[in-house]
Amino acid sequence: MDISDKKITTLLESRSEQALKLLSEKYGGLCSSISYNVLGNRSDSEEVTNDTYMKVWNTIPPEKPRSLCAYVAKIVRNLSLDKLRYNNRSKRCGETDALLSELEECIPATDNTEKSAENNELKSVLNTFLAQLDERTRKIFVLRYFACYSIADISERLAITETNTTSILNRTRTKLRKYLSDKEVYIQKGEKS
Repeated sequence: MDISDKKITTLLESRSEQALKLLSEKYGGLCSSISYNVLGNRSDSEEVTNDTYMKVWNTIPPEKPRSLCAYVAKIVRNLSLDKLRYNNRSKRCGETDALLSELEECIPATDNTEKSAENNELKSVLNTFLAQLDERTRKIFVLRYFACYSIADISERLAITETNTTSILNRTRTKLRKYLSDKEVYIQKGEKS
């Protein structure tokens, strides 16, 4: 966590409203980008970005994230997906469903709040897995599954071919599946826990 993140976290813990201003200055662009990539709508993106600031405000304390950037990105992504589900109750967004189904092979979807301890363990194991990846692979994985970038956007952003991007994502999901299985976190589809 760099000095600015420490300052923001300290201000959040002391309930200073200046924390929201600094949070907006530092992470507003990231929040807008992630939410717009998920929602494709500026108005909804702005709403989710503001909701993100409030969720960070309401969760720090008691939460003490190691990486404020990752914490904010996770919140905005989850709120964006919630908003997308709300907006598309009767019709699901094909691209987002495709992303979730790609990861479903590795990480089971759970809506059960009783599984929060398992989810915390999964988060920790996933963070460790991501830390072991080389920088380019980690960027590709995070851009795809956390920021919801398309294969074409990732390829253009990192100056690699779409085929290469797809191949890296396939290999990384395979490694993740094995890693989770080795850590006994992996739950096969249909398995009851």
